[in-house]
This record gives sequence, structure tokens and C-alpha cells, in this order.
Amino acid sequence: MNLNIKDKVFIVTGGAKGIGRAVVISLAKEGAIPVIVGRKQADNLLVQAEVEALGGRALSIEAELSDPEASAYAVKETLAVFGRIDGLVNNAGHNDGVGLASGNYEGFVASLHKNLIHYYLMAHHALDALKSSKGSIVNISSKTAETGQGGTSAYAASNGGRNALTREWAVELLPFQIRVNAIVVAECATPQYDSWIQTLDNPEEVLEKITARIPLENRMTTAEEIADTTVFLLSDKSSHTTGQLIHVDGGYVHLDRSLIKEPSN
Repeated sequence: MNLNIKDKVFIVTGGAKGIGRAVVISLAKEGAIPVIVGRKQADNLLVQAEVEALGGRALSIEAELSDPEASAYAVKETLAVFGRIDGLVNNAGHNDGVGLASGNYEGFVASLHKNLIHYYLMAHHALDALKSSKGSIVNISSKTAETGQGGTSAYAASNGGRNALTREWAVELLPFQIRVNAIVVAECATPQYDSWIQTLDNPEEVLEKITARIPLENRMTTAEEIADTTVFLLSDKSSHTTGQLIHVDGGYVHLDRSLIKEPSN
């Protein structure tokens, strides 16, 4: 399917790793120009090289988005190079385990800066450009906002905020034909997820239990599956879709628990 995004410019935060990287590659395969915003320029440039190997163009911007000034910088640099922004993918963040009992004020607020506040600031600073292009926003979110997880109050609160902002912006930006949607991720195979699972005493057993609870094919969602849905939502092929929280999760959150497969052991 031709998504009509060739030569359009899309900012992807956290674009050097995991889901963000997959979104960048998916955009490049459709002929779009991804702007890779990430905290380590060396990682950004590696993904830019992947895009260029596909025959595409990309821009790498080093920005630590927990710093409130970094969002304005990323948008300014994008406009300085391309003069336009056709879409924004808010993706950067980290499940940092700031819990109710284990956390504190400083940790909670720092986590909000790491996981939520830059979602607002990126959209705020990109807004004029998005109005000009009638662009789209996709917020990457997590099931933790809906299901809870335990021990991660700040991350869950951030994702609740991401979902609420998706609906709020979809309403506020209707007059400008800017569509805003979110993808809610459950169990997705990424380097960050792999690193977490390896910290456990019995990672293989835990992973088997997790995948047994994913109704469709009893497997993890891939980053590419998240990415392809993201790119579709950015494109005008989803031109009448806005304000939606779309779960790309193999039915993990909503399907009947009776579908859970018993682990083989």
C-alpha cells in the first residue's frame, strides 16, 4: 500500500532503539524522512546509516528529553534543516520502577520528566508546523495505565497522562485537521525488555509465562508490528481516525483470560 508519505518529515523521539528505531525504518521504507531524536548521537547515527543504506534520508538530533529545553531544540533543528514537520511520534521513555513504597518526590517528578512532560513539550513546540502541514501525532503508550503493574507508579501515571493527552489533543486540534492517536503497547520484544527479563532469577521461565498469556499466537509483539501501525496512523490512509487508543498487543489486555495457555512445564 502506498501511504502517500514520500518525502514527508516525521520526528521520532527515542528513535535509536527498540520501537522508535523500528518506526524510523518503517518510515524510511515508505520514502519518508525520519528525524531521529535520541540521547546518544552515536546511537542515532547508527540508525541514520541504516536509513541511508535503504536509499533514504534521515536527520539525527542529540537531545536528552528529560531536560525541558531539549524539546524546543529538537523542533528548531528539524525546521532549520527541512522547514516543515508532517508528523510527530512521541515514543521516548523508560519503565524506571519508581513505586509508591520505593519511590519519593524527586524520583516521581524526574520520571514524569523522563516519560510524560516531553510528550507535551514536543507537541507544543511542533504545533505551528503541524498546523501548516495538517500533520499527525502518534503517542506510544503502555498497558500499565490500564492494567497496573505494581512498583511503577510514575511510569503508570505517565502512561495515563499519555492516553489522556491523546484524547485532549484530538479535541483541541480538530479545527486544524491534526489527528492524534495512541498505540498502547503490552508485551513487546525490545532491547529494553530483554535487558529487564535478564535481571530476573529465571528469565526463560518468566518469559514463557508471559507469552502464554498473549492470546494471539502466544508470542511477544514485535517492534515492527508497532511501527507499521504507527506509520499507518501517521498517513492519510487513516484520515478519519483520531482520538483512538489502539492496542497492538495480540489481545493481551482485552481478550478473555480463559484463553491463557498453560506453560509446557
